[in-house]
This record gives sequence, C-alpha cells and structure tokens, in this order.
Amino acid sequence: MTSEAAELLEVLWGRASTAPVSASQLRVLFILEHNEGINLRTLADALGSTPPSTSRLCDRLQAVGFVERRPGATSRRELRLYLSRRGSAFLSDLRSRREQALRSVLEQMPATRRTQLLEGLVAFCAAAAQEIHEEDPADGARTA
Repeated sequence: MTSEAAELLEVLWGRASTAPVSASQLRVLFILEHNEGINLRTLADALGSTPPSTSRLCDRLQAVGFVERRPGATSRRELRLYLSRRGSAFLSDLRSRREQALRSVLEQMPATRRTQLLEGLVAFCAAAAQEIHEEDPADGARTA
C-alpha cells in the first residue's frame, strides 16, 4: 500500500510540472530556501554530490534566474548561494499547484477519512523532518 500511495503522489506531483527545472535542480532550490547563503561545497555535501556537478546545477539555475551567487563576507573568492526572488516565486507557485492537485483528490474523500489522513500526515511530517534534519548540511555530520 505504501508503494502504491507513493506512486500516486508521484503522478499527482507530475501534473504540477517542475519545468524548467529538473528534479535535482528542484532539490537545490529547496536546500537554498532553507540554508540561505551557503557555499558550493556545503550544498554539494547536502546533495551527496561533487562541487563541479553542483556548480553545473547552479549554473543552469542561475541562467533561468532562480539562483544568485554573491561573494562571501570574509572572502571574495568564496561565493555564497541564494534563492532569488524569481526562484522563491517559482517554489511558491509549484507548491500552490501541488496543493491544488492534492485538494482535488482530498475533496472526494469522506470528512472522517480526511481527518484521519491529516493526523497521519502530521505524524509522518514530524518523523520525516527528524530523519532529514539529523544530518546537518553545514558540516555533513550526524547530530543525533
């Protein structure tokens, strides 16, 4: 059942196109949204990737205006990465479209089932957030 639910969510998410960004680029945007001003190496660590590959992802995101690179405060050689206003607007729009796709399905469910699902999703979000945040993207080390 879990696999089927995950696949159906993928289909719903697919209806809310992420164009012009790929899944990997979308992950970069989510990370930058929550870690404003990180450097390339930290972003690469968070992605489990290499700095050159991560730099290419950022090049493409910068080209479409979703990411900004700025010099670091202490070293002009180090670049800091930021989600641009256009990138933030893109994520907001994507979330809105995904929410609408989910809402259309939820509206077909009986109220009691929606409530049960909501309670389950609250617990799921808490568990997933704990698992995701166990690894600190700033140093790549486990904190728990």
